[in-house]
Amino acid sequence: MTPSRRTLVTVLVAVLLGALFTAAPAAAEERWRTHEGTIDGADYLVKVPKRWNGTLVLYSHGLYVDPWKPAQIMLATRPETERWLLDQGYALAASNYKGVFGHVIEEALTDQIALLDWFEANVGEPRRTITSGMSMGAVISLKLAENNPGRFDGVLAQCGEYDAQGTWNSALDILFALKTLLAPDADIDLVRPRDPEASKAALEAVVAEAQKTDAGRARIALAGALGTVPGWALAHEPEPTALADRLAQQAMWVAGAYLYGYGPGARPEIERSAGGNPSSNTGIDYRRQLARSTGLDLVRQAYRTGGVDLEADLDRLAAAPRISADPTAQAYMERHTVARGTTPSPVLTTHTTGDGGAVAGQARWYGDQVRRNGDPALLRQTYVSRGGHCSFNAAEEIVLLRTLLSRAETGRWPSTEPRRLTAAANALGDGYRLVPELFDPNGKEKAMPPSFTRFTPAPHPRPSR
Repeated sequence: MTPSRRTLVTVLVAVLLGALFTAAPAAAEERWRTHEGTIDGADYLVKVPKRWNGTLVLYSHGLYVDPWKPAQIMLATRPETERWLLDQGYALAASNYKGVFGHVIEEALTDQIALLDWFEANVGEPRRTITSGMSMGAVISLKLAENNPGRFDGVLAQCGEYDAQGTWNSALDILFALKTLLAPDADIDLVRPRDPEASKAALEAVVAEAQKTDAGRARIALAGALGTVPGWALAHEPEPTALADRLAQQAMWVAGAYLYGYGPGARPEIERSAGGNPSSNTGIDYRRQLARSTGLDLVRQAYRTGGVDLEADLDRLAAAPRISADPTAQAYMERHTVARGTTPSPVLTTHTTGDGGAVAGQARWYGDQVRRNGDPALLRQTYVSRGGHCSFNAAEEIVLLRTLLSRAETGRWPSTEPRRLTAAANALGDGYRLVPELFDPNGKEKAMPPSFTRFTPAPHPRPSR
């Protein structure tokens, strides 16, 4: 890998899981009081306006990739949102979680409640407490409310993996297809890796070589389609229509989010936490999975262009030996990383339509869980027409927070119709429109108008239940 390519991948993995967003600059002490410290090994940051309005927003950040972490603990997805909330009188708090790096959901669920206890004992009992989070932090926020009914008055879940166990299974599907179709005889461990870095490097080389030919690109498209990975990755560009552009942007997701974020190099950390391999593809029919994927048309076009036999490749996938999960690890993941949908308080979700890191089907799956286990009247779901993972601007985040806060205060949902949300976000002005480009190694940001939309995601490809 060239240095520029390595830099891009490092930035992408970090950004996909919450790394690009920097904290707001420190303000004068006369505006708010800042509390910093450590509780049971977890650093925390709290800011309380001098004219506190009585509402606390407890924020859960996404996954940090070692050795990267922001200079200051994140208190909102966008730094402009943090400043706006403080100016409006909201107190903000966040733990950095014990261990800081990796899939530390179990730790976060303990550390965030410990911080809430500290806040109530040392600052005051909030009149209302909202929990907000992005990416991995979204499922943390949901599970905080589910595990502690009565302590939260609302949840804002942004670009979430509400079924993180399902994401690991979906990632296994994608990498299993890549190995089976591109390098069936290669010594690559997808789970329980004996040499994680060697397996990662070998798979990386295979995928890089495949991208040089039409046939290779077609097989990458098939792997991505098994996870309903869209052909739209770039937040600053409109959704592509040309086949080559769709394949290229889908491949960005496959390599950046799945090969690196969930591949052999990431396996040791999650397998240590879970006590074994939590992922399985036993009994999975990939022909059926492709048939119901929104990527089916892209795959068919790519296979025609590449002159490859799609049915023959699906036969190869069907015949390949499967991988089984360790039951104790699977149970760990389902206990700590999968939302139940019980809605003990109002929940508002949001997702970009072109998210290939946490696919929008996760939101659809969560809505199904609420219909089974909770109160659908307590749930509202919104979408933003944009590529990228968590590529929201502050105007969109602020309007969603205002919507949730209104529901908590009045007991009634204000309108979440896309046109009204977009108009409200536009009214905040130009200072709240910056959107990060996740695939830019320099973290480029661009002012983009709010873009709420009506959208029906494809089903979650590999739900854990």
